[in-house]
Amino acid sequence: MKLGLLFSGQGAQQAGMGLDLYENLPAYQSTIDQASAVLGYDLAELVADEDKIKQTQYAQPAILAMSIGILKAIGADLPTPAAGLGLSLGEYSALTAAGAMSFDQAIAIIQDRGRYMQAAGEKNPGKMVAVMSDDQDMVVEEMRKLEAEGLQVYPANFNTFGQLVIGGIEADVDQAQAVLTDAGVKRMVELPVSGAFHTPLLKKAAKELEHRLEKESFQPLKYPVYSNTTGDVFQVDQLKDVLVKQIVSPTYFAQALQRMLDAGVDTLVEVGPAATLTKFAKKIAPKTVKRYAITDLTSFQEVQAALTNPED
Repeated sequence: MKLGLLFSGQGAQQAGMGLDLYENLPAYQSTIDQASAVLGYDLAELVADEDKIKQTQYAQPAILAMSIGILKAIGADLPTPAAGLGLSLGEYSALTAAGAMSFDQAIAIIQDRGRYMQAAGEKNPGKMVAVMSDDQDMVVEEMRKLEAEGLQVYPANFNTFGQLVIGGIEADVDQAQAVLTDAGVKRMVELPVSGAFHTPLLKKAAKELEHRLEKESFQPLKYPVYSNTTGDVFQVDQLKDVLVKQIVSPTYFAQALQRMLDAGVDTLVEVGPAATLTKFAKKIAPKTVKRYAITDLTSFQEVQAALTNPED
């Protein structure tokens, strides 16, 4: 088995996430309590708050803590990973799991990153729309044309080879949707987000994160973690620069996952509040690649059993 770990990004959060894990798995509970000590508030209490968990500043540390908590709880029952990949925020979970940063360090950084991004989103309100099209080159070209005309709308997330998210100022995204409809795109879905993430509208947040990361130091990775921004494996000496660029640059999750699969990964396990990346992987990975997602106590027990008894 060559295991690839997938880590949920923002948008996967939901009220009450992980509470059944918290109540039943001591290692998970201690991880969440450790995060609470760093954050200065009770994370287990916060995730039950339907209003707060939607906010970027709270959702980001909550998702990271849940992801690492699941790994701590499953412990030695999880085979040594061959590679890791997270979507945007999930990259911090992936880097933490691979040893590039400590858990306390990651939680503290993400607490600030979440605040920076929420403030930037409030100052420059935006909109994001998932465009379902196999002709992504056409979508990108249309966005480039609109940008050349002075509109603020950009390619933001290459989630699969058939789903590309665009983002920008609301009126400009609306105009882009009209252009894409005329170009033959039949399905587009607005996303419930608080800002146009991974676009230049988040420049202020990127600048603040750059300043925040100046004092941080990172450790060598225990196994490869693929970057959404470059599509390549993270290099420790370039980590700060890439994480800053990530905020205002498109994510290439599909391309990064393909690279991971090309390197021989044959089993994928997603950890976090939802199975979103597992669904993306279904559209990218061959059917021979096994896919699992741990999102709650039931799926935790099922995946734990599958990994410890692979022949069953």
